[in-house]
Amino acid sequence: MKSDSLATRSFVGFLVTQFFGAFNDNLFKQLLLLLAVPSAAAIAAGQAKGPDLQGIATVVFGLPFVFAGGLAGFWADKFNKRTIIIGSKMAEIVVMALGMIAFWAVPYVGFYGLWAVLFLMGLQSTFFGPGKYGILPEMLEKRQLPRANGLVLMTTFVAIIIGTAAAGPLKDALVDPDIPGVRAAQKLWIGSFVCIGIAILGTISSLFIARVPVADPDLKLKAEYLTVPKPMRRLLLDDKPLLWALLASCVFWLIAGLTIQAVNSLGKTQLGLSDTNTSLMVSLISVGIAIGGVVAGWLTRKTSARTVLHIGCWGVVLFCVLLAITVPGRGHLLGFPGSIPALMLLGASAAFFAIPIQVFLQSRPPDELKGRMIAVMNQANFIAIVGSGVLYQIMDLVISQADWPRSSVFAAMAVLFVPVAIVYRLDDSDDAVPSGPDGIPETAV
Repeated sequence: MKSDSLATRSFVGFLVTQFFGAFNDNLFKQLLLLLAVPSAAAIAAGQAKGPDLQGIATVVFGLPFVFAGGLAGFWADKFNKRTIIIGSKMAEIVVMALGMIAFWAVPYVGFYGLWAVLFLMGLQSTFFGPGKYGILPEMLEKRQLPRANGLVLMTTFVAIIIGTAAAGPLKDALVDPDIPGVRAAQKLWIGSFVCIGIAILGTISSLFIARVPVADPDLKLKAEYLTVPKPMRRLLLDDKPLLWALLASCVFWLIAGLTIQAVNSLGKTQLGLSDTNTSLMVSLISVGIAIGGVVAGWLTRKTSARTVLHIGCWGVVLFCVLLAITVPGRGHLLGFPGSIPALMLLGASAAFFAIPIQVFLQSRPPDELKGRMIAVMNQANFIAIVGSGVLYQIMDLVISQADWPRSSVFAAMAVLFVPVAIVYRLDDSDDAVPSGPDGIPETAV
């Protein structure tokens, strides 16, 4: 009888590797987002009059996922996934070393060097992702996959929370909060040693991952791998519930991308918080998502997925409205203490909305198209994330010109989400798309 234990050198090495990868991504990205937001103290002193640049950072990080996601998926099937994971981690060391140089060079080249490093970090993560998610079924027995995926999800969220929360204290320890971003950023080259060290540890742990067979060594690169494959276009056009679910997922990720930028701006610019407390606010959203995900999974066994989704929809709208309210002459309605539970509940509501849709997108397509559906979903979601960066820069311009409080971004998010809450209905029936004799939907061939 085979053992069900996951305490093998290969799986533990994999778990540690992906933990360090998620930690580094969120630590470095949050450092740049904090630098991109003018602090309230610097604004008051007349030292920071430039725009909030978080939208640019979001676009730069997300673009590689949009344009190289299909190629990364092709590589993951064409070549050995262990080799891709190790190669990606070695590339991470190089990228983090370049990040150290870019921080040191900020007074001379501005943020351009950091944008380039952020793009390379997104590119490295783009190629790491398919290997990370694709190797588990090849490395483990089928009966081990549910527990393995649960551990991966749990450790990923822990890494996101710790990495995001650590960025604030690291910046506060090295940077004078009253100094404008470009000059302040130089001292962060010292903090980059943390990112380089994490990348080295992740590379070492990746060496313990077992070698797996190549999925399809004879696979040929086709132009459609870089866009939406023809079978998927046909499937989405003929299965309207699937198409609407994909669009709803995009709206969710648009709002999710805006949320991180909105919280950083609210904390630093309007509430005048330190980078430590601002990062704490951002990380608590992930805590809410993690808790909400567990509760949503339990509720979907007690009631319909549609009901859980509606609770999530209106929860997102409600907590965005609460976070948007600024009382003239009195400041933000919730302030720092009140924003903490509101942000956690916003994260939980987001999980209630996202999980039923993700399950639907995973289960609705026929078996032959499930993998490509996930690839299309990921690509569409990152297009939405890139869109959130563009939209945030537009909002920043409008808010600055109108002299509105930074919490106004949450009001815009609520307005964007209300039509989804009113109109969208998840088709959680068991009806399937008509299939041909080979099991593939006739309209998807």
